[in-house]
Amino acid sequence: MPSDTTAPAAPTRVQRRRHYLMCRPTHFEVVYAINPWMDPAKPVDTDLAVLQWERLRELYVELGHTVDLIEPVRGLPDMVYAANGATVVDGRVLGASFRNEERRPEGAAYLEWFRANGFTARHDPQYVNEGEGDFLVTDRFVLAGYGFRSDERSHQEAQSFFGRPVISLELVDPRYYHLDTALTVLDGDEIMYHPEAFAPSSRQVLRTLFPDALEVSAADAAVFGLNAVSDGINVVLPEAASGLAEQLRARGFNTIGMDLSELLKGGGSVKCCTLEIRR
Repeated sequence: MPSDTTAPAAPTRVQRRRHYLMCRPTHFEVVYAINPWMDPAKPVDTDLAVLQWERLRELYVELGHTVDLIEPVRGLPDMVYAANGATVVDGRVLGASFRNEERRPEGAAYLEWFRANGFTARHDPQYVNEGEGDFLVTDRFVLAGYGFRSDERSHQEAQSFFGRPVISLELVDPRYYHLDTALTVLDGDEIMYHPEAFAPSSRQVLRTLFPDALEVSAADAAVFGLNAVSDGINVVLPEAASGLAEQLRARGFNTIGMDLSELLKGGGSVKCCTLEIRR
């Protein structure tokens, strides 16, 4: 009898409706360089950045998600990268504390938004952490990056505040200076990541905890393909990550490519613009 070479069927995917906080890039510009993607000598089209961002916001609404907006503050051009503003788990808000002076006022602005919107469990951090830039939440864990921006001591602070196990992961490639540029939570405890962005010990941790994770190529990581947002079935990612999109579709996801090329000039894409509010 011939062997059965039929590929296994992709799992059935279920959408989880999300609640996001975003910030319109009204004042977006690149006037300093705090990551390898930023070059103040390159012109920035703020109107185009707003248009690209609006398309992302509208997409989330069309997919059935709730999107709240925080008012942009003049003089804080990186405030559009809302994911860096805080981390919210079970309605508890861990504020952000930025390493670079240019971004430090953003932490207070985001924490004030949560105060004004009725979030009573808030924590003003002692150690540097850059919100969901370096804290990503799965069903079992909070995955926490360090090496370029967030202080490793912030991981224990987060574990104490959230009451969830925090897994420290060391980043070693300056192009992937935040965890959300090197790893994406797809659904539950399903993730994808670029192995070369991590120290060997952290790669081993990821392979042990997530043996079925999708390992992403250097080519797709280099176009910020991992700076993506998933609701369990729809994965919104930079349109240039075409190889990654094909891999995701083979796993049963619906992929939606977005052009956020203007915002990439500041070192951010889909996920950077999207802070998830987990009640």
